[in-house]
Amino acid sequence: MSAPLHITSGDRSGEVLAETALPGEILVWHDLLYDGPRTPGWPDRDTLQRRSLFIEEMTAGGLAGQEVLCTFEMQYERISKVPAEAAVVLWFDACLFDQSMLVHLLSCLAFKGITSQVMLLCIDHFPGIEPYIGLGQLDPGQLLSRYDARRSVSTSQFRFADEVDRVFAEQDLKLAETIARQKTAPVKWVPAALRRWLQEQPDPDTGLGRLEAMALEAVRRGCRKPWEIYNHAAAAETPPQFWGDTTLWTKINGLADRRLPLVRIEGPRTRLPQWVGEFNLQDFEVTPC
Repeated sequence: MSAPLHITSGDRSGEVLAETALPGEILVWHDLLYDGPRTPGWPDRDTLQRRSLFIEEMTAGGLAGQEVLCTFEMQYERISKVPAEAAVVLWFDACLFDQSMLVHLLSCLAFKGITSQVMLLCIDHFPGIEPYIGLGQLDPGQLLSRYDARRSVSTSQFRFADEVDRVFAEQDLKLAETIARQKTAPVKWVPAALRRWLQEQPDPDTGLGRLEAMALEAVRRGCRKPWEIYNHAAAAETPPQFWGDTTLWTKINGLADRRLPLVRIEGPRTRLPQWVGEFNLQDFEVTPC
């Protein structure tokens, strides 16, 4: 058997995976697949262009649309070159972010006929690490210790993933609610991920998703610096945590951009920076309106 292609989520996870010295190539997948415009399954170029513009707008230009598009095209091109009989190992967490990515990748692999040697390794906890947030917390030895837990992806899992990928792509809340109520599922972490995704939908009374509400609560309780808000929201989150700093800054910017702003951002600019750049987060404060 040739060396497998390892696919994971998050640059840090990819770095740790590389340090394990497992044979094979590592592909870190980048996208926010539970949000934004897209079609189910394998995307066409128009879908990728629309998604790249969405990411550029979401990050306030922190990620340039053309660079994002190049990354997207590279990812799908790499998948398209995987031989049908090649071994693929998927390394993912149980959170919403990773599960939406996982089902999309399974859908895409099945579309390309790559199903015979696809293996899944999903880690939802690790002894001695509390709270467990994700693969990036593990050291190479810890990550390697879980390698034997990988399992072949079954036909039912591929079919289920295709259905769930359609739920995210089409924002089908009714079907999401149905799957979220399942006690057992072919990909067992998906129902909990969908329940968390449904909580991100705008509340009928406040118009806020859960993460927005947690960020606003932190500000109203006196958290002013972005990382203070992050820590307060993280403490209020139900594991597994699906969001990182970039996602939270997006939510805070959205609270400030509302027609009737709920927070005010003070600093070098009126929006929190979404990516590493010329602005220091310590120079920003967020206050309630």
